Amino acid sequence: MFSSKKRLDNAYATAKIIDFDDDSKFILFSDCHRGDNSFADDFANNRNIYFHALKHYYIEGFQYCELGDGDELWENLSFKSLLNAHKNVYMLMKQFHNANRLHMIWGNHDMVYRNPDYVKKHLSTYFDAKTGANVELFSNITYHEGIVLKHCATGQEVFLTHGHQADWWNFLFWKWSRFMVRVLWKPLNVMGIADPTSPAKNYKELIKVERRTKKWITENKNLITVVGHTHRPRFPEPGDIAFFNDGSCVHPRSITGIEIENGQISLIKWQIATKEDGTLQIVRVLLEGPKKLVNYKTE
Repeated sequence: MFSSKKRLDNAYATAKIIDFDDDSKFILFSDCHRGDNSFADDFANNRNIYFHALKHYYIEGFQYCELGDGDELWENLSFKSLLNAHKNVYMLMKQFHNANRLHMIWGNHDMVYRNPDYVKKHLSTYFDAKTGANVELFSNITYHEGIVLKHCATGQEVFLTHGHQADWWNFLFWKWSRFMVRVLWKPLNVMGIADPTSPAKNYKELIKVERRTKKWITENKNLITVVGHTHRPRFPEPGDIAFFNDGSCVHPRSITGIEIENGQISLIKWQIATKEDGTLQIVRVLLEGPKKLVNYKTE
């Protein structure tokens, strides 16, 4: 796995395949970085926005694909602290899981989830202090490196992965990065100093990661590819390189994601807006699209 091409090839070759049609509905979020509700927890600021949006998608019958870095397991030692901090979010995700509508991808910040034994041990159940017993959480859940949405009628594919395959440092040396984040960058993050190894905080690294990913897409017949990792939303026009990025859930005061519905793809944002009477509400804003998936040719 020495090149980004080989790493992306492997993610695609081993991807979970989900059949879909024009009646299928998917919401793609990534980079939630759910933390422990401390000052270093970037997700905490947008928790209410995220919960409201995800509840909307559950009610509307969407399937939820989380494209990596959902849990912040570089800054935090255990999943237990995240569950205690954001239990309402995980209980909502459990509803998706119980309805077979939850599809999870691991990223560099939750790369421990590529180990099925780790997932089974930490995510299957949780201790309920009220009953004094272990309660089912994400029973039999599986994390994947990639997911391929394959259209039943057209055969068109949409490849979903986190995107850190094109970031050699954060793929190959993630344990070293995790160590640095825990001992150095977490306390500095509280003071507003960013981690320079993160492409989300380093523009030069971001451009390199995007360039490698685009090269891989063009070498694979312009396969529609949706990633996260860099936190920068991307939505190409039909005819351009089919490189999409759903952004993140840790933007200042907003979250971004990608919807696939009615055979179309859209980039959306959820944010807090002020009504005329001064009260606040959470609203969905369409940023790009919808565009028909079939217009992104893969031949």
